[in-house]
Amino acid sequence: MQPDKANLQASDVRWDAVRIFLEVHRRRTLAAAGVRLGMDTSTVSRRIAALERDLGARLFDRTRDGLAPTRAAERVLAAAEAMEAAHARLTRDATDVETAPEGIVRLSTAPGISSVFIAPALVRLRKRHPRLSIELDATVQPRDLTRHEADLAVRSVRSQGADLVTTRLVTARWIVAASAKLARKLGALARWDDAPWIAWDRDLTSFPPARWVATHVRAPSIALRTSDFPAQLAAAASGLGALLVPVPYATRVGLEPVRFEAALASSVESWPSDDLWLVGHRALRDVPRVAAVWTFITDELRAELPAA
Repeated sequence: MQPDKANLQASDVRWDAVRIFLEVHRRRTLAAAGVRLGMDTSTVSRRIAALERDLGARLFDRTRDGLAPTRAAERVLAAAEAMEAAHARLTRDATDVETAPEGIVRLSTAPGISSVFIAPALVRLRKRHPRLSIELDATVQPRDLTRHEADLAVRSVRSQGADLVTTRLVTARWIVAASAKLARKLGALARWDDAPWIAWDRDLTSFPPARWVATHVRAPSIALRTSDFPAQLAAAASGLGALLVPVPYATRVGLEPVRFEAALASSVESWPSDDLWLVGHRALRDVPRVAAVWTFITDELRAELPAA
């Protein structure tokens, strides 16, 4: 029989039970969790079963590959990690000893920032925190941090919500750029159509850079359409065409600004500008594994993406 959840008090779920739950969640086997905890497998199993009875919910399903967290486990994970962070702060305040960040952090980013800036930087994060593991979710589709679809996100639009914390990483302007060879060949453009172009595909017609290109470049001048931003950068670097690109990306992949005549100055004034934001869930902000990645991403991207 399941307990009456209305009568379950916070004191009924003790830190020791939460600590065991977190280790099982991270290790995915009772044996591996037991090694970390200094317990035998049967003890870990009994303690998880007792926690499940207290919560009135199954936390793990047994599979061929180990233990799989249930939906209930994922729902209580943030609260458990917040409890872990509070315990770590208590211990740190009492002993002045830092808790080493460890475990998995799921980071959601757009494909461009992921492949050009974040993925190459992870070797430095791993060197600093060898017990951290990153799940890099590189997609243009935003993840819902309030539903724990990701722990942190790097976004070009500031997220709103009482449960979220944000910090602005950088503001960057978009420019028209091309490979050095093509930029020299084009010279100063009298019309934007005088260059071959790399443009966004039709699924992103509302995207401000895509709208600028659609307004100022006619279809016959488009050499490539793709919403895969890393593919755009690779094609531009090879000399296929010019593209509208944020300044830090142009610098990183070796593109040069395309020169233009004074007649185009008015259209240049409408080049878009982007803010880049780091977003996290308030309940996870001080969890050691999340705090470590937050600090690293903030320091790394502000160094790599100076305001442009």
